[in-house]
Amino acid sequence: MQLLPDPVRRVAAWCAVLLLVAGVGWVAVRLCGEFRTAVTPVLLALLGTALLGPLHRRLVRTGVQASVAAGLTCVAVVTVVGGAVYIVVAALIDTGDQIIASLREAAKSVSQHFGAAGTGLDDLAANSRKLLSKFGGTAASNVISGVSVAAESIAMAVLALLLVFFFLRDSHRAVETLRSVAPGDTADTLEAIARRAFEAVEGFMRGTTVIALIDAVCITVGLLILQVPGAIGLGALVFVGAYIPYLGAFISGAVAILVALADRGFVIALWALGVVLAVQVLEGHVLQPVIQSRTVQMHPAVVMLAITAGASVAGILGMLLAVPLTAAAFGVVQELRTRYAAPSDSSSPGSSNPAAPPPATSSDS
Repeated sequence: MQLLPDPVRRVAAWCAVLLLVAGVGWVAVRLCGEFRTAVTPVLLALLGTALLGPLHRRLVRTGVQASVAAGLTCVAVVTVVGGAVYIVVAALIDTGDQIIASLREAAKSVSQHFGAAGTGLDDLAANSRKLLSKFGGTAASNVISGVSVAAESIAMAVLALLLVFFFLRDSHRAVETLRSVAPGDTADTLEAIARRAFEAVEGFMRGTTVIALIDAVCITVGLLILQVPGAIGLGALVFVGAYIPYLGAFISGAVAILVALADRGFVIALWALGVVLAVQVLEGHVLQPVIQSRTVQMHPAVVMLAITAGASVAGILGMLLAVPLTAAAFGVVQELRTRYAAPSDSSSPGSSNPAAPPPATSSDS
């Protein structure tokens, strides 16, 4: 190595570091995939704790015992989430037929104008019996696998809820445990890094929920004014999709525009496009800077890359978890940069401090 030039040695050192980080990351991803039934509830519980932490702390400040406050918080989240899921499902059931019919009409009109022969929905319907007879042998196994996936999802949701209770109640013990396992004198640094990462996730979840609610209300009101069928269900879709930044808003907005195009015509579809674009402009230029000004700011390209990576690793769940985990990583990087930044010029040798008094001399004494 001594025979190599200094730039070559630096490049080799950076390559070694990048390979080490990539190897550790790959092993971590593989382990998370193998133990996904245990890792997924922990990650979901951390997101739920970040979202519900302010409510729990407010209850504790009012004099409620920590365990009771955690239980009341979990009951509140079950009530709110259960009610929201009921409203969303009821709205989708009531308006689902209209939305699907509108999407079918839109797809049929698109296929008539741009599709080739044999690619329309009528051809698919005509060949559906052949498809069913060809793949009917695997229907039972698919049903069984679907039931097992549903049971696994319910079990993970229950476990995540229990973990939220313990995370809220024993948050102080987590800090003490983290400090006890910190090597050497790094306890303060490790605690600061953990707090900064959790604050980033907490701010992201709280801000995203507020933004999703505002987006859903605005788009629902606009679609109701335009008399687009299924406006409530489309608004619920906008709210759920807002937790996947950029991509979720694009997909939900595209669905709303297609429904308006199929059911209300080209002019109403243009108005619906205007409503969606106006809400997106409001979100990007007003809501995001104001509501999430205290959280980690990430470039849209970084967010899209994180969503793509999360989708490739864990599908829809990876898309939901990618941005909060990236926000936590950005918080850790900011904390490390703050703690280990180079000293300022004022502390360098030869610099003078005008506010400091001049040194005493023998004539002054």
